[in-house]
Amino acid sequence: MSNGKLALEKTIKQNLKTALTEIATENNVAFDEEPVIELEVPKDIRFGDISANTAMKMCKIFGKNPRELAVLLLEKLPENKYIEKTEIAGAGFINFYISPLWLHEQLAEIVEHKTEYGSIVLDEPKSINVEFISANPTGPLHIGNARGGAIGDVIANIYKKAGWNVTKEFYLNDAGNQIVKFGESLYARFMQIDEPEFPMPENAYLGEDIKEAARLYYENHPEARKLPKDKLMAMLTDYALEANINNLHRVAELYGIDYDVWFKESELHASGAVTSAIDLLKEKGAVYEKDGAVWFRATDYGCDKDEVLVRANGIPTYYAADIAYHLNKLSVRKFDKAVNVWGADHHGHVLRLKMALKAAGIDPDRLHIVLMQLVHLVKGTESVRISKRRGDMVTLDELLSEVSTDAVRYIFNCTTPSSHLEFDMDLAVKQSNENPVFYVQYAHARICSILRNVAEYDCEPELDKLRDETELALMKRLTDYSKEITNAAEEYDPSKITKYAFEIASLFHSFYNACRVKNDDDHGLTNARLMLVKSCGHVLKSVLGVLGVSAPESM
Repeated sequence: MSNGKLALEKTIKQNLKTALTEIATENNVAFDEEPVIELEVPKDIRFGDISANTAMKMCKIFGKNPRELAVLLLEKLPENKYIEKTEIAGAGFINFYISPLWLHEQLAEIVEHKTEYGSIVLDEPKSINVEFISANPTGPLHIGNARGGAIGDVIANIYKKAGWNVTKEFYLNDAGNQIVKFGESLYARFMQIDEPEFPMPENAYLGEDIKEAARLYYENHPEARKLPKDKLMAMLTDYALEANINNLHRVAELYGIDYDVWFKESELHASGAVTSAIDLLKEKGAVYEKDGAVWFRATDYGCDKDEVLVRANGIPTYYAADIAYHLNKLSVRKFDKAVNVWGADHHGHVLRLKMALKAAGIDPDRLHIVLMQLVHLVKGTESVRISKRRGDMVTLDELLSEVSTDAVRYIFNCTTPSSHLEFDMDLAVKQSNENPVFYVQYAHARICSILRNVAEYDCEPELDKLRDETELALMKRLTDYSKEITNAAEEYDPSKITKYAFEIASLFHSFYNACRVKNDDDHGLTNARLMLVKSCGHVLKSVLGVLGVSAPESM
């Protein structure tokens, strides 16, 4: 596969760089650094399909004005059968007009490779671990977790499409203070069954799920009431944790997420990895002891304050466990890159974690954190707040009982992760073009309907007859698929893919309204338009697959 416009742009960049080097040699000009060639898509189609500002960026080095350098560059550029013409515009932009021949070849590639079109094949694929949701297993998933699930799963799918070896991972925080608090909350609810006035601990979990877990355990183990507190609390914790983790598996599957790894924090402690991580930092001279505690010299690495790794009571902090976990990813399991999707309230943890990795000898750029803003859930005129401790949260289960998984996943990725999201439940269930996922899925269903009802004629498609502006616009945008995947991967931004899906659907609807697919008087044109329809269907189905959204054949 040629990777569409991505491959064509790569050729143009290389030709411009070669031409620039030749001009530099002829004029005894030396570059301080390797010239970077940038391309963009002109906003006005009159100025071509691809534009380069190379002449304007490099003209000072040559002591020429931009148009003079642009003329020299054009003289050096080799002929390219896929570029119909090249022009100089404005202050010195070089504009390239794509040949219809190239568009026709791309249609043939899409028809040949179907949903694999747009997939990038790397000579040496790298590995990436994408960790997302990773909610404490102390209760059900809420819609904040749900947004992280949709974002993380699509980022992983994007990287898979981009040719990387991808591992999807859920980190289970089944150790630490939150588990102690979980056990205390369960114990209090268990005791309240017989003693309604039994006090709740400070900062207890107050959700109905805690009450339900305690009630179920009581019904099945009434004799447990006589056990010592520590033993009963441990049994309650084990029972509820197992149930909650099983529920996490179930809801993840319901949500269309298939994790490769469920990694338990408790196993990290049991293996000695946390102690080993602290010892490694000691060897690097990055820790010190003070007031009986072990501290990481975070201020030596640009952080605001030093951080405790081991408390004075000898218990490692969550921070220490997090360092060990990421060393496991990047040093033990040797992923080339790790990506975490976190809530924006964790932004203060990003630098200190990356700097701990640096102190341990790991390139901190191998870890990328996607910070996700909150979801504002709206139903009718009501705004629903989420608070796990108060127990008035909306669970992912509840959301999926009212809104389809397709709509939830698509809408959660309609904006960049760093943007606040208002989720309109009424809009999400509408069967109309106002609902973006319905609009895109309807385009695919309409394509399938056309292909079911319009038969090809026994002749070759005459692709040169695809001249309508809606046909050309659709063809050109289809060839951007690999480029969109690459951009979305580089920016860790699934919203680029939802926007691309919407644009393809919109361009298809415009084409459908402007051009009659079946022409009994022109069989070659009919077959050409059917080929365009097929191509659009393959790309749309593939894009929806990356989003984890179904591509219905009828609606």
